[in-house]
Amino acid sequence: MEKLSNPQVTIETIKKYEFAFQKKFGQNFLIDAHVINKIISAADITKDDCVLEIGPGIGTMTQYLAESAGQVVAVEIDKNLLPILDETLAEYDNVTIINDDILKVDINKIVEERNGGRPIKVVANLPYYITTPIIMGLFEKHVPLLSVTVMVQKEVAQRICSPAGKGDYGAFSVFCQYYAEPELLFDVPASCFIPQPKVTSAVVCLRTRPAPADIRDEVLFFRTVRASFAQRRKTLVNGLASGFPQLTKAELTDVLAACGLPANVRGETLGLEGFAALSNAIGERL
Repeated sequence: MEKLSNPQVTIETIKKYEFAFQKKFGQNFLIDAHVINKIISAADITKDDCVLEIGPGIGTMTQYLAESAGQVVAVEIDKNLLPILDETLAEYDNVTIINDDILKVDINKIVEERNGGRPIKVVANLPYYITTPIIMGLFEKHVPLLSVTVMVQKEVAQRICSPAGKGDYGAFSVFCQYYAEPELLFDVPASCFIPQPKVTSAVVCLRTRPAPADIRDEVLFFRTVRASFAQRRKTLVNGLASGFPQLTKAELTDVLAACGLPANVRGETLGLEGFAALSNAIGERL
């Protein structure tokens, strides 16, 4: 069949199946071939790759992924889309559709069964309402990944890639940059979707890397990061005092001094190295 990136084909397909968009699933279908090709190019998809697509919708980007990748596993939560996907992907024998909630799927099992445990690539137009838990889940569950190339709300993309000291920088920025090297690639206007979202989207690529070697305790590191951003308008020592009630403010001030940080420093000024040193120093006091 003709590609779904042709808006008229998408509209005809939706009408044929009397498909009703559901807000709860954050459904906005991409209808721009140029954007899809840029995403696949950025993800560097080849026939050697097993790709996990999250939320294929009616299969618009899936068609292109199937032509570029060795195999595609697409996880779609909306069962009403299954008969549409059966038709739009009928000519591709390297696509597997799983009808499930991506937050409940055992992705490590998929990687083992479909790719022999070798790292996969994730490519997706993510539902905006669960972007953060999806990305966090991929990394926290230590899914074998080469890269995660996703379209998200522009503000989220900026937050993922933000350097220390900028207004968008926060705990989620540190989390993503701990596991990967994120790159903000390009914006995608609302006109590239049916229906049109009320926000501008952006594509970001997170290329995974080994965890920083100088962090002694990963759990303590993230606990430190969360505490550091819990009270953004206050100094770092106040946030740490809430996150580590077993330490006094005087002890925490000493910890900051041991890391070469002033007592009035704020959490958003610290990068990965700063948080690594801070969490290691706190660990010595606990």
